[in-house]
Amino acid sequence: MEFPAAPPNKAPTSEIGATSVSSPATQGPTRHRSWVPVRSLTSRHRDRIRAHLLALDEHDRYLRFGFPASDAQISHYVDALDFERDELFGIFNRRLDLIAMAHLAYSPKPQVKGRPAMAEFGGTVKQSARARGLGARLFDHAILHARNRGIDTLFIQALSENTAMLKIARNAGAEVQRDGPEAEAWLALPPDDFASQLGEMVEGQAAEWDYQLKLQAHRVQAMMKALGEVTSTIEGTDRSGSN
Repeated sequence: MEFPAAPPNKAPTSEIGATSVSSPATQGPTRHRSWVPVRSLTSRHRDRIRAHLLALDEHDRYLRFGFPASDAQISHYVDALDFERDELFGIFNRRLDLIAMAHLAYSPKPQVKGRPAMAEFGGTVKQSARARGLGARLFDHAILHARNRGIDTLFIQALSENTAMLKIARNAGAEVQRDGPEAEAWLALPPDDFASQLGEMVEGQAAEWDYQLKLQAHRVQAMMKALGEVTSTIEGTDRSGSN
């Protein structure tokens, strides 16, 4: 299956941080984890997405794209992202670094004959931010958005050795099939309802509020740093003049 806007001639897979938390898309019980704001990404975040993916090492690039993508191939992938058709989500730290992101790719046609139209999930988590449940958080967020857009099935394509991504899928109740070095997973989604629509709206507003707070704090820190540098320069000039 071709993944939209992928590096040429390669079908990307999903590399994401490990988790052991089940998804709310299933009917079974879910374990508790703290809420982490996930913000929708737009074309103005393209450079941040590029920086996040370029920071991946060779092995992580191999897991994400199915081969050790070069810087040029990653840049091509980022430049070709269609923010009008697909949805991209991100998790930012306090410094506004994009530490985790997901690509939910929609297709107007069924990707597999005999199956309903699906959305494909792929994501990455920065190495230093793994083992914190961010991968599962992105997956849950993607499920919510896909449900509210009438998607029946969430599709995941990954290398068989990408145990972290496959674990997320299994914990969510997905059907996982392995074929040599590659694996595919399908997760049937329940239809949207008032709770899912309200949940998406509340999450979006809360994430935007969180982002704006971080942005203001970042600007204040930058201003204080600049002020400190100016003060140091003035003090240095005064000491030189007094000598």
